[in-house]
Amino acid sequence: MTTTTVLTNIGSLVTNDPALGEGPLGLVKDAALVLEGDRVAWVGPAAQAPAADHRVDAEARAVLPGFVDSHSHLVFAGDRTAEFNARMSGRPYQAGGIRTTVAATRAATDAELSANVARFMREALRQGTTTFETKSGYGLTVEDEARALRIAAEHTDEVTYLGAHIVSPDHADDPAAYVDLVTGPMLDACAPYARWVDVFCEKGAFDGDQARAILTAGKAKGLLPRIHANQLSYGPGVQLAVELDAASADHCTHLTDADVEALASGNTVATLLPGAEFSTRAEWPDARRLLDAGVTVALSTDCNPGSSFTSSVPFCIALAVRDMGMTPDEAVWSATAGGAAALRRTDVGRLAPGARADLTVLDAPSHVHLAYRPGVPLVAEVWRRGVRVV
Repeated sequence: MTTTTVLTNIGSLVTNDPALGEGPLGLVKDAALVLEGDRVAWVGPAAQAPAADHRVDAEARAVLPGFVDSHSHLVFAGDRTAEFNARMSGRPYQAGGIRTTVAATRAATDAELSANVARFMREALRQGTTTFETKSGYGLTVEDEARALRIAAEHTDEVTYLGAHIVSPDHADDPAAYVDLVTGPMLDACAPYARWVDVFCEKGAFDGDQARAILTAGKAKGLLPRIHANQLSYGPGVQLAVELDAASADHCTHLTDADVEALASGNTVATLLPGAEFSTRAEWPDARRLLDAGVTVALSTDCNPGSSFTSSVPFCIALAVRDMGMTPDEAVWSATAGGAAALRRTDVGRLAPGARADLTVLDAPSHVHLAYRPGVPLVAEVWRRGVRVV
Protein backbone atom coordinates (compact mmCIF):
# COMPACT_ATOMS: atom_id res chain seq x y z
CA MET A 1 0.00 0.00 0.00
CA THR A 2 1.33 3.47 -0.92
CA THR A 3 2.14 5.63 2.08
CA THR A 4 1.27 9.30 2.35
CA THR A 5 3.28 12.18 3.78
CA VAL A 6 2.02 15.63 4.67
CA LEU A 7 4.41 18.58 4.66
CA THR A 8 2.74 21.14 6.85
CA ASN A 9 3.55 24.55 8.32
CA ILE A 10 4.83 25.71 4.90
CA GLY A 11 5.29 29.47 5.12
CA SER A 12 4.88 30.04 1.38
CA LEU A 13 4.14 27.38 -1.25
CA VAL A 14 4.75 27.93 -4.97
CA THR A 15 2.42 25.62 -6.92
CA ASN A 16 2.63 27.23 -10.41
CA ASP A 17 -1.11 26.56 -10.64
CA PRO A 18 -3.17 29.78 -10.51
CA ALA A 19 -6.26 27.71 -9.65
CA LEU A 20 -4.65 26.74 -6.34
CA GLY A 21 -3.40 30.10 -5.11
CA GLU A 22 -2.46 33.69 -5.81
CA GLY A 23 -1.09 34.89 -9.14
CA PRO A 24 0.79 32.96 -11.83
CA LEU A 25 2.79 31.18 -9.12
CA GLY A 26 -0.39 29.89 -7.49
CA LEU A 27 1.09 31.02 -4.19
CA VAL A 28 -0.43 29.56 -1.03
CA LYS A 29 0.51 30.98 2.39
CA ASP A 30 0.45 28.84 5.57
CA ALA A 31 0.18 25.80 3.32
CA ALA A 32 0.40 22.03 3.38
CA LEU A 33 1.22 19.48 0.72
CA VAL A 34 0.30 15.79 0.77
CA LEU A 35 2.52 13.34 -1.12
CA GLU A 36 1.32 9.88 -2.08
CA GLY A 37 4.09 7.71 -3.44
CA ASP A 38 5.92 9.73 -6.08
CA ARG A 39 3.03 12.14 -6.73
CA VAL A 40 1.38 15.18 -5.19
CA ALA A 41 -2.02 14.16 -3.82
CA TRP A 42 -3.32 17.36 -2.20
CA VAL A 43 -2.43 21.05 -1.88
CA GLY A 44 -4.03 23.74 0.25
CA PRO A 45 -4.11 25.62 3.55
CA ALA A 46 -2.41 23.77 6.39
CA ALA A 47 -5.53 24.03 8.55
CA GLN A 48 -7.46 21.95 5.99
CA ALA A 49 -4.84 19.28 5.32
CA PRO A 50 -6.11 15.68 5.39
CA ALA A 51 -4.53 13.05 7.61
CA ALA A 52 -1.45 11.23 6.31
CA ASP A 53 0.78 8.38 7.40
CA HIS A 54 3.74 10.67 8.05
CA ARG A 55 4.03 14.33 9.02
CA VAL A 56 6.91 16.67 8.22
CA ASP A 57 7.07 20.17 9.72
CA ALA A 58 8.40 22.66 7.17
CA GLU A 59 9.04 25.15 9.97
CA ALA A 60 7.48 28.09 8.09
CA ARG A 61 9.97 27.76 5.23
CA ALA A 62 9.20 28.28 1.55
CA VAL A 63 8.54 25.29 -0.70
CA LEU A 64 8.61 25.39 -4.48
CA PRO A 65 8.79 22.87 -7.33
CA GLY A 66 12.17 21.32 -8.01
CA PHE A 67 14.03 23.30 -10.64
CA VAL A 68 13.87 22.03 -14.22
CA ASP A 69 17.22 22.59 -15.93
CA SER A 70 16.35 22.18 -19.59
CA HIS A 71 19.78 22.99 -21.05
CA SER A 72 23.12 21.54 -19.97
CA HIS A 73 26.21 19.90 -21.48
CA LEU A 74 27.45 17.47 -18.83
CA VAL A 75 29.14 14.69 -20.83
CA PHE A 76 32.68 16.00 -21.05
CA ALA A 77 36.17 15.67 -19.61
CA GLY A 78 38.69 18.27 -18.56
CA ASP A 79 38.01 21.96 -18.04
CA ARG A 80 38.86 25.26 -19.70
CA THR A 81 40.25 27.21 -16.78
CA ALA A 82 43.02 28.73 -18.91
CA GLU A 83 40.51 29.90 -21.52
CA PHE A 84 38.28 31.46 -18.84
CA ASN A 85 41.25 33.18 -17.23
CA ALA A 86 42.35 34.59 -20.58
CA ARG A 87 38.83 35.72 -21.44
CA MET A 88 38.49 37.52 -18.11
CA SER A 89 41.77 39.20 -19.01
CA GLY A 90 40.40 40.59 -22.25
CA ARG A 91 40.05 37.92 -24.93
CA PRO A 92 36.48 37.65 -26.36
CA TYR A 93 34.53 34.39 -26.39
CA GLN A 94 34.29 32.52 -29.69
CA ALA A 95 32.68 29.16 -30.49
CA GLY A 96 36.00 27.49 -31.38
CA GLY A 97 37.01 26.80 -27.78
CA ILE A 98 34.75 23.75 -27.87
CA ARG A 99 37.56 21.91 -29.69
CA THR A 100 39.62 21.81 -26.49
CA THR A 101 36.87 19.93 -24.69
CA VAL A 102 36.36 17.63 -27.68
CA ALA A 103 39.97 16.45 -27.43
CA ALA A 104 39.73 15.79 -23.68
CA THR A 105 36.36 14.04 -24.00
CA ARG A 106 37.51 11.73 -26.75
CA ALA A 107 40.49 10.72 -24.59
CA ALA A 108 38.39 9.97 -21.48
CA THR A 109 37.07 6.55 -20.54
CA ASP A 110 33.38 5.73 -20.26
CA ALA A 111 33.78 5.45 -16.49
CA GLU A 112 35.38 8.90 -16.25
CA LEU A 113 32.63 10.51 -18.31
CA SER A 114 29.86 8.79 -16.35
CA ALA A 115 31.44 9.82 -13.05
CA ASN A 116 31.55 13.43 -14.23
CA VAL A 117 27.87 13.42 -15.21
CA ALA A 118 26.93 11.90 -11.85
CA ARG A 119 29.03 14.47 -9.97
CA PHE A 120 27.51 17.45 -11.73
CA MET A 121 23.99 16.09 -11.30
CA ARG A 122 24.58 15.57 -7.56
CA GLU A 123 25.91 19.10 -7.38
CA ALA A 124 22.79 20.45 -9.13
CA LEU A 125 20.48 18.31 -7.01
CA ARG A 126 21.92 19.83 -3.84
CA GLN A 127 20.90 23.20 -5.27
CA GLY A 128 17.31 22.15 -5.95
CA THR A 129 17.39 20.82 -9.53
CA THR A 130 15.28 17.68 -9.85
CA THR A 131 14.89 17.41 -13.64
CA PHE A 132 17.94 17.55 -15.90
CA GLU A 133 18.37 17.76 -19.65
CA THR A 134 21.85 17.11 -21.02
CA LYS A 135 23.46 16.88 -24.43
CA SER A 136 26.20 15.24 -26.39
CA GLY A 137 28.39 17.47 -28.54
CA TYR A 138 31.93 16.95 -27.28
CA GLY A 139 32.65 13.78 -29.25
CA LEU A 140 31.85 14.74 -32.85
CA THR A 141 32.53 11.25 -34.22
CA VAL A 142 29.89 8.55 -34.65
CA GLU A 143 31.37 6.45 -31.86
CA ASP A 144 32.02 9.29 -29.41
CA GLU A 145 28.62 10.93 -29.86
CA ALA A 146 26.82 7.60 -29.43
CA ARG A 147 28.73 6.75 -26.26
CA ALA A 148 28.08 10.24 -24.86
CA LEU A 149 24.35 9.77 -25.32
CA ARG A 150 24.44 6.23 -23.95
CA ILE A 151 26.19 7.54 -20.83
CA ALA A 152 23.79 10.48 -20.51
CA ALA A 153 20.79 8.13 -20.78
CA GLU A 154 22.07 6.24 -17.73
CA HIS A 155 21.50 9.42 -15.68
CA THR A 156 18.45 11.18 -17.18
CA ASP A 157 15.52 10.65 -19.54
CA GLU A 158 16.03 14.08 -21.13
CA VAL A 159 18.87 13.37 -23.54
CA THR A 160 19.72 15.54 -26.55
CA TYR A 161 21.73 14.61 -29.65
CA LEU A 162 24.03 17.56 -30.41
CA GLY A 163 26.40 16.13 -32.98
CA ALA A 164 26.00 19.56 -34.60
CA HIS A 165 27.73 21.49 -31.81
CA ILE A 166 30.50 22.65 -34.12
CA VAL A 167 31.95 21.20 -37.32
CA SER A 168 34.26 18.43 -36.17
CA PRO A 169 37.96 19.30 -36.40
CA ASP A 170 38.25 16.14 -38.52
CA HIS A 171 36.06 17.80 -41.17
CA ALA A 172 37.29 21.38 -40.88
CA ASP A 173 37.96 21.55 -44.62
CA ASP A 174 34.65 19.95 -45.63
CA PRO A 175 31.72 21.12 -43.49
CA ALA A 176 29.20 19.66 -45.94
CA ALA A 177 30.63 16.19 -45.40
CA TYR A 178 30.25 16.65 -41.65
CA VAL A 179 26.59 17.66 -42.06
CA ASP A 180 26.10 14.49 -44.10
CA LEU A 181 27.67 12.50 -41.24
CA VAL A 182 25.50 14.22 -38.60
CA THR A 183 22.31 13.58 -40.60
CA GLY A 184 23.32 10.05 -41.64
CA PRO A 185 25.47 7.47 -39.82
CA MET A 186 25.88 9.55 -36.65
CA LEU A 187 22.13 10.14 -36.37
CA ASP A 188 21.47 6.43 -36.92
CA ALA A 189 23.85 5.53 -34.10
CA CYS A 190 22.63 8.23 -31.70
CA ALA A 191 18.85 8.31 -32.15
CA PRO A 192 18.16 5.22 -29.99
CA TYR A 193 19.59 6.99 -26.93
CA ALA A 194 18.07 10.45 -27.38
CA ARG A 195 14.73 12.23 -27.11
CA TRP A 196 15.86 15.51 -28.68
CA VAL A 197 17.96 16.79 -31.59
CA ASP A 198 19.78 20.13 -31.32
CA VAL A 199 22.10 22.28 -33.43
CA PHE A 200 24.29 25.31 -32.73
CA CYS A 201 23.00 27.73 -35.39
CA GLU A 202 25.62 30.46 -35.27
CA LYS A 203 28.47 32.04 -37.19
CA GLY A 204 31.40 29.68 -36.77
CA ALA A 205 29.10 26.70 -36.30
CA PHE A 206 26.11 25.91 -38.60
CA ASP A 207 24.14 28.23 -40.85
CA GLY A 208 20.37 28.24 -41.27
CA ASP A 209 20.25 25.79 -44.17
CA GLN A 210 22.56 23.34 -42.42
CA ALA A 211 20.57 23.66 -39.19
CA ARG A 212 17.29 23.02 -41.02
CA ALA A 213 18.73 19.88 -42.64
CA ILE A 214 20.02 18.56 -39.31
CA LEU A 215 16.82 19.19 -37.36
CA THR A 216 14.63 17.85 -40.18
CA ALA A 217 16.67 14.65 -40.33
CA GLY A 218 16.37 14.28 -36.57
CA LYS A 219 12.60 14.75 -36.73
CA ALA A 220 12.41 12.04 -39.39
CA LYS A 221 14.09 9.70 -36.89
CA GLY A 222 11.54 10.55 -34.20
CA LEU A 223 13.64 13.11 -32.31
CA LEU A 224 12.09 16.39 -31.20
CA PRO A 225 13.90 19.60 -32.18
CA ARG A 226 15.44 22.31 -30.04
CA ILE A 227 18.07 24.80 -31.15
CA HIS A 228 20.93 26.99 -29.94
CA ALA A 229 19.74 30.25 -31.49
CA ASN A 230 20.89 33.87 -31.71
CA GLN A 231 23.49 33.67 -28.95
CA LEU A 232 26.47 35.50 -30.42
CA SER A 233 24.81 37.41 -33.25
CA TYR A 234 21.56 38.00 -35.11
CA GLY A 235 20.70 35.02 -37.28
CA PRO A 236 18.04 32.63 -38.56
CA GLY A 237 17.94 30.33 -35.52
CA VAL A 238 14.84 31.67 -33.77
CA GLN A 239 12.78 31.83 -36.95
CA LEU A 240 13.86 28.28 -37.81
CA ALA A 241 12.91 27.08 -34.33
CA VAL A 242 9.38 28.44 -34.69
CA GLU A 243 9.06 27.14 -38.26
CA LEU A 244 9.95 23.60 -37.14
CA ASP A 245 7.88 23.83 -33.92
CA ALA A 246 11.00 23.32 -31.82
CA ALA A 247 10.34 22.95 -28.10
CA SER A 248 12.80 25.72 -27.35
CA ALA A 249 15.13 28.29 -28.87
CA ASP A 250 18.02 28.59 -26.44
CA HIS A 251 20.04 31.76 -25.66
CA CYS A 252 17.92 34.29 -27.63
CA THR A 253 20.35 37.13 -26.90
CA HIS A 254 20.20 38.95 -30.25
CA LEU A 255 16.59 39.25 -31.41
CA THR A 256 14.83 41.36 -34.01
CA ASP A 257 11.24 42.45 -33.52
CA ALA A 258 10.28 39.74 -36.03
CA ASP A 259 12.04 37.13 -33.89
CA VAL A 260 10.11 38.20 -30.80
CA GLU A 261 6.84 38.20 -32.72
CA ALA A 262 7.54 34.71 -34.05
CA LEU A 263 8.22 33.38 -30.56
CA ALA A 264 5.05 35.02 -29.24
CA SER A 265 2.95 33.45 -31.99
CA GLY A 266 4.18 29.85 -31.67
CA ASN A 267 4.78 27.09 -29.15
CA THR A 268 8.55 27.52 -28.93
CA VAL A 269 9.91 28.49 -25.50
CA ALA A 270 12.70 31.07 -25.28
CA THR A 271 15.25 29.50 -22.94
CA LEU A 272 17.56 32.11 -21.43
CA LEU A 273 20.95 31.10 -20.07
CA PRO A 274 22.37 33.97 -18.01
CA GLY A 275 25.34 31.92 -16.82
CA ALA A 276 26.74 32.17 -20.35
CA GLU A 277 26.51 35.96 -20.43
CA PHE A 278 27.98 36.17 -16.93
CA SER A 279 30.92 33.93 -17.86
CA THR A 280 31.65 35.59 -21.21
CA ARG A 281 30.88 39.22 -20.28
CA ALA A 282 28.45 39.28 -23.16
CA GLU A 283 25.28 41.31 -23.65
CA TRP A 284 22.41 40.12 -21.47
CA PRO A 285 19.23 38.73 -23.08
CA ASP A 286 16.28 41.09 -22.67
CA ALA A 287 13.84 38.92 -20.76
CA ARG A 288 11.53 41.89 -20.15
CA ARG A 289 11.04 42.39 -23.88
CA LEU A 290 10.13 38.73 -24.35
CA LEU A 291 7.79 38.53 -21.38
CA ASP A 292 5.99 41.75 -22.32
CA ALA A 293 5.40 40.29 -25.79
CA GLY A 294 3.80 37.18 -24.29
CA VAL A 295 6.66 34.76 -24.99
CA THR A 296 7.04 31.74 -22.69
CA VAL A 297 10.47 32.00 -21.06
CA ALA A 298 12.59 29.33 -19.38
CA LEU A 299 15.74 29.83 -17.30
CA SER A 300 18.50 27.23 -17.30
CA THR A 301 22.17 26.94 -16.43
CA ASP A 302 23.80 25.92 -19.74
CA CYS A 303 26.27 24.08 -17.49
CA ASN A 304 29.33 23.43 -19.67
CA PRO A 305 33.09 23.76 -19.22
CA GLY A 306 33.58 26.60 -21.69
CA SER A 307 31.01 29.36 -21.42
CA SER A 308 28.87 28.67 -18.32
CA PHE A 309 30.47 26.37 -15.77
CA THR A 310 27.71 26.62 -13.19
CA SER A 311 25.13 24.04 -12.12
CA SER A 312 23.26 26.52 -9.90
CA VAL A 313 19.75 27.48 -10.95
CA PRO A 314 19.45 29.80 -7.90
CA PHE A 315 22.47 31.71 -9.22
CA CYS A 316 20.81 32.02 -12.64
CA ILE A 317 17.59 33.25 -11.00
CA ALA A 318 19.54 35.98 -9.22
CA LEU A 319 21.25 37.01 -12.47
CA ALA A 320 17.95 37.08 -14.36
CA VAL A 321 16.39 39.36 -11.75
CA ARG A 322 19.40 41.63 -11.44
CA ASP A 323 20.44 41.94 -15.08
CA MET A 324 17.69 40.69 -17.40
CA GLY A 325 14.64 42.60 -16.24
CA MET A 326 12.74 39.71 -14.63
CA THR A 327 10.81 39.94 -11.40
CA PRO A 328 11.59 37.32 -8.72
CA ASP A 329 8.22 35.66 -9.42
CA GLU A 330 8.91 35.49 -13.17
CA ALA A 331 12.40 34.08 -12.67
CA VAL A 332 11.19 31.34 -10.33
CA TRP A 333 8.36 30.44 -12.71
CA SER A 334 10.79 30.30 -15.63
CA ALA A 335 13.20 28.05 -13.72
CA THR A 336 10.42 25.60 -12.84
CA ALA A 337 7.30 25.67 -15.05
CA GLY A 338 9.19 27.40 -17.85
CA GLY A 339 11.85 24.68 -17.90
CA ALA A 340 9.12 22.06 -17.94
CA ALA A 341 7.50 23.79 -20.94
CA ALA A 342 10.86 23.79 -22.72
CA LEU A 343 10.91 20.01 -22.28
CA ARG A 344 7.21 19.71 -23.10
CA ARG A 345 6.57 18.18 -19.70
CA THR A 346 3.46 18.67 -17.57
CA ASP A 347 4.41 16.32 -14.73
CA VAL A 348 7.25 18.48 -13.38
CA GLY A 349 7.73 22.19 -12.68
CA ARG A 350 4.54 22.48 -10.64
CA LEU A 351 3.13 21.24 -7.34
CA ALA A 352 -0.48 20.33 -7.99
CA PRO A 353 -2.42 17.08 -7.58
CA GLY A 354 -1.06 14.50 -10.03
CA ALA A 355 2.29 16.22 -10.54
CA ARG A 356 5.53 14.46 -9.68
CA ALA A 357 6.51 15.03 -6.06
CA ASP A 358 9.69 16.98 -6.82
CA LEU A 359 10.13 19.89 -4.46
CA THR A 360 12.68 22.23 -2.97
CA VAL A 361 12.53 23.55 0.59
CA LEU A 362 14.33 26.84 1.19
CA ASP A 363 15.87 27.99 4.43
CA ALA A 364 13.89 31.18 3.91
CA PRO A 365 10.25 32.28 4.25
CA SER A 366 9.77 33.14 0.57
CA HIS A 367 11.00 32.18 -2.91
CA VAL A 368 11.96 35.84 -3.35
CA HIS A 369 15.02 35.15 -1.20
CA LEU A 370 16.57 33.28 -4.14
CA ALA A 371 17.20 36.68 -5.76
CA TYR A 372 17.25 38.70 -2.54
CA ARG A 373 20.14 36.68 -1.04
CA PRO A 374 22.32 35.79 -4.05
CA GLY A 375 25.10 33.30 -3.48
CA VAL A 376 23.69 32.05 -0.17
CA PRO A 377 23.04 28.27 -0.01
CA LEU A 378 19.33 28.54 0.75
CA VAL A 379 18.25 25.06 -0.37
CA ALA A 380 17.62 23.16 2.85
CA GLU A 381 15.90 20.02 1.50
CA VAL A 382 15.17 18.48 -1.87
CA TRP A 383 12.50 15.84 -2.48
CA ARG A 384 12.50 13.85 -5.70
CA ARG A 385 9.69 11.48 -6.65
CA GLY A 386 8.36 11.77 -3.10
CA VAL A 387 11.64 10.87 -1.40
CA ARG A 388 13.81 13.32 0.52
CA VAL A 389 17.18 13.11 -1.24
CA VAL A 390 18.95 16.18 0.18
